Amino acid sequence: MKLFSRLLLFVFFTQLGYSQDKNEKKESQAVQVARQVDSANSAVLNAYNQKLRDLELQRIKDSTAQAKLQNQLEKLSTTDNIQKSKLLNQLKEISEKETQRFEAKKRAIDSLRKTAKSFPVKGFFNDTLFVIYSKLGSFSVKDRADAITNRIEKLSESYQFKKDNLQISESESTVDLIFGESIIISVSENDAIWNNTSKKELAQKYKEIIENAVIRYQAETSFETLGKEIALALFIILVVGAIIYFIRRGFRLLNEKISSQEGKFLKGITIKNYTLFDAARQVKVFVAVSNFVKWVLTIITIYLSLPILFGIFPWTKHFTNTLIGYIKSPAVKIIMGVWGYLPNLITIIVIVVFFRYVLRFIYFLKTEVENEKLQLSGFYPDWANPTYQIIKVILYAFMAIVIFPYLPGSDSPIFQGVSVFLGVLFTFGSSGSLSNVVAGLVLTYMRLFTIGDRVKIGEVLGDVIEKSMLVTRVRTIKNEIISIPNSTVMNSHTINYSSDAPKNGLILHTTITIGYDVPWKKMHETLIEAALRTEMIQETPAPFVLQTSLDDFYVSYQINAYTKEVGKQAIIYSNLHANIQDCCNENGIEILSPHYRAARDGSHTTIPEDYLDKNYQAPKFNVSLSKEE
Repeated sequence: MKLFSRLLLFVFFTQLGYSQDKNEKKESQAVQVARQVDSANSAVLNAYNQKLRDLELQRIKDSTAQAKLQNQLEKLSTTDNIQKSKLLNQLKEISEKETQRFEAKKRAIDSLRKTAKSFPVKGFFNDTLFVIYSKLGSFSVKDRADAITNRIEKLSESYQFKKDNLQISESESTVDLIFGESIIISVSENDAIWNNTSKKELAQKYKEIIENAVIRYQAETSFETLGKEIALALFIILVVGAIIYFIRRGFRLLNEKISSQEGKFLKGITIKNYTLFDAARQVKVFVAVSNFVKWVLTIITIYLSLPILFGIFPWTKHFTNTLIGYIKSPAVKIIMGVWGYLPNLITIIVIVVFFRYVLRFIYFLKTEVENEKLQLSGFYPDWANPTYQIIKVILYAFMAIVIFPYLPGSDSPIFQGVSVFLGVLFTFGSSGSLSNVVAGLVLTYMRLFTIGDRVKIGEVLGDVIEKSMLVTRVRTIKNEIISIPNSTVMNSHTINYSSDAPKNGLILHTTITIGYDVPWKKMHETLIEAALRTEMIQETPAPFVLQTSLDDFYVSYQINAYTKEVGKQAIIYSNLHANIQDCCNENGIEILSPHYRAARDGSHTTIPEDYLDKNYQAPKFNVSLSKEE
């Protein structure tokens, strides 16, 4: 188990490292995407920069002109009012142009707020201090942000850095933030407009942000702070180790308790006569579940402790958000997805409940018709169940069609493609089955036979024991179970021996051939007597004989008799044939087959000796001689 634990931790941290590499790759990709976006905006930004350059040239020109006018105004004598008024008007025009120029620049920047790409100035712990929107001189926006980041990083090398070490210096067109002899950042008029403030106020804001970042970095990277952080990390590791130890110990005791309950509380699970789990297997299942829960709790404990550990050290704090994001992002997506799907889910529930109650009402009608409590003209009780099944399938199909647009991803091309594929697969794969289903429905409404009827389907003779949507099963008189597809039943002729037998009886018939030397009346009486001797043959209606043919050597007599025991035809026929033999022998009638020949002179009769007279002797040969003249 220890080896497994170490292996699990190794895999976990390896996965964490992989995730970190993956995140770095994603960040690299993000930078590339950012550059592509910056390139995409280059056309707009170039036009914007050209406009700013024109405005800046105009500002310089107006500033020069303003300086000249101001100089001329100072040199004028106090009595030259006309020239003085003229110079003041020119200064006023320049001032109005300056205001217009500033407003035009502000409008140009405001139009780019939604499309322009900003770049962050990073702190010491990969955190964002502020963002840059505007280029300056030969620096692009990204190069300028990177340069400011590098200058701020160098401030940490000065151990004498204190608050208010940064100085604000105003130049002709920018306000500079200076440390010693180095310029950390120059705030231009464009920067102020992007941040909706003045140059001096923005420089003061940047000064406070940078000073706080440097001081915080020096405080968090001091030996005293690092010692405290390492001690806290070790304490957390010990606490996590203790929690894991007690988890493992607790589940070990739980597994021992589970094992001790074998044959006591845990006696196995039996469903009717089938033992799903015996006691030993049930114990193994509970122990396996216990071990699974143990490892889940262990992994959760380690996973939750990692953000705490990473949050202690300033260099690894960004891992905290990453690890929490692995759980938070999917959880938020699931919660928001479920919340957004609630209206559709409620709609689906309402539809399902509605159709369920409709089916319950139809089931009630089906039960009433099946029990013959509700009688419908021309509708037989045995039609109730198949009709209900058909309506049930149709309603379920209609319900699925109604629900389909409310399913998540129903408008996805992949979902629609899979649906079409399954439909085609079902159509071509079940063509034979569908033909049997349709044939089964037709047979149900044709009412050719019911369960228990004695039928003959094609060459199969037996009792119907099952009718399903696909096949009809018949038990033959030899106890053979034969399954006949419903489509085959539809394409074959079917004889039902039982449908009319309870009311009118079934006529059993058999044919016997007798020579012309036997009187037909005597033969009729003999066959009727044989039929009446047979059990399960009805006396009323009385048996009757039909002479079906007069052949060259014999007459065909067909005995017909009524019976209601259609399921015992074989034994009835057997007894009837035996009685025909007995009655014919008793009445001295020989039963000769068409191929049987007998010479009456000198030949013994075919009647058994038990039915002959004791003094019976075979006739002698008669020879007659004629004298020729």
